[in-house]
Amino acid sequence: MKVYIKFISTIFFRSLIFVSLVMLSLVFILNLLSELEFFKDENVNLSFIFLLSLINSPSQIFEMFPFIMLITIQLFFIKLFENKEIEIFKYSGLKNSSILKILSVLSIISGIFIITVFYSFSSNLKNIYLEFKSVYTSDGKYLAVITKNGLWIKDKIENKIIITNSSLVDGNFLYDSFITEFDEDFNVTRNITSSKIDISKNEWIIFNPKIYIQNEYKNEELLTLKSNFDINRIKTLYSSLIALNFFELLTLKENYKKLNYSTTDVDLHLLKLIFYPFYLLLITIFSSLIMLNIKQIKGSTFKISIGLFFSVIIYYINNFSYALGGTESISLILSVLLPLLILTIINSLMLYKVNEK
Repeated sequence: MKVYIKFISTIFFRSLIFVSLVMLSLVFILNLLSELEFFKDENVNLSFIFLLSLINSPSQIFEMFPFIMLITIQLFFIKLFENKEIEIFKYSGLKNSSILKILSVLSIISGIFIITVFYSFSSNLKNIYLEFKSVYTSDGKYLAVITKNGLWIKDKIENKIIITNSSLVDGNFLYDSFITEFDEDFNVTRNITSSKIDISKNEWIIFNPKIYIQNEYKNEELLTLKSNFDINRIKTLYSSLIALNFFELLTLKENYKKLNYSTTDVDLHLLKLIFYPFYLLLITIFSSLIMLNIKQIKGSTFKISIGLFFSVIIYYINNFSYALGGTESISLILSVLLPLLILTIINSLMLYKVNEK
């Protein structure tokens, strides 16, 4: 490896680790304050709160990596500017474009590592965090999951425990459902089968139910059943997709398909992960070009402030585009590629005479 490549790589990774650790510390403190507020009325050990704050932090850091990468590149160039090393490179024949190429390769390597290793690590911790915390939420006694065997709902209402299994969700209806009611001691009180249930409200309407009580059964035209779940609540089953790794996301997608459930959110999340390294690459080039264009300006604080300003704009452009994709106003692939295309165009315009900067 050439000396200048090793030098640039060392500064880059040192800056990346430094910014990541600073952000991790800030996120941990904010999480700790949030958890302390959440558990203020609960009798839990302080070490448990620290643990929750810690294991919830990596998933939040993952979402902040584009911002972290932008600041990392700024610190990288600030060091080069302050020590006049950028001038030494130029006198040695190393062009700005060559530095950009090296940084681009390093960002791609970092992006692949973040997606393949760090994301899996953070998603597993997020899943553990949600399992720990669900015990202390008001929803802890309720459960709804989608598996290869359909939709399963565990509900507790009016001193009854109700378990529902449905093979299909379409619109506001559950199809081919089997419902088992238990008393508080988990003794079966009755079973209900139905080919169609309206779950648009918390009072379900069961069509043509067959009701089994002990060894006898009867048919009804309609039956109402109170529940803590309606279609809107079921649609938010996996609002925290970041708690699922790649394989779990693919499994969830297949289970959604079997249930005739919309895979839009899962597809959008998978696309974001697939293009994540390219996003970091464009952020790296963007931040580098910004720094090269303002290197004559004195004051590191001002330079970082400019980076923060643009990072906020990029963040909102991304969220707006993802929201359009999530609501299917535009195609999912376009919603993910649109911010990347905008960044590509901006980078292309700023690349003009980059070696003369």
